[in-house]
Amino acid sequence: MKIRILVMNGQRLVQSEQGAQWNTEKVEKAGAVKPGIYNIHLAVVADKSKSHDGPIIYADKEHVYQQTGRSFVKHNLADFDKVPEIGGNSIVKYSGEKAVVSKASIKLGRGIS
Repeated sequence: MKIRILVMNGQRLVQSEQGAQWNTEKVEKAGAVKPGIYNIHLAVVADKSKSHDGPIIYADKEHVYQQTGRSFVKHNLADFDKVPEIGGNSIVKYSGEKAVVSKASIKLGRGIS
């Protein structure tokens, strides 16, 4: 089943694709998640040998979804002591089989464009 998160107007919609249509299953407050369409059905399983940096987009009963660049990774919810803050920019590292979450610092810089 394909699942996506649609964030707009301060709301976060959890949608699933049935047939050729997206049906809204749940509506919640968006919180700190930036507006956009997040195709979390494209998420790959997180590599436990690496650290993953980016905002936490969504958590369900089995997984925690994190955006890393333009792609998504999913972490097993059972690996966390508590669910990380949704929308928060976080670094997820693994110590053995447990996931350790720390806040990522905001990187400011100017580039030549």
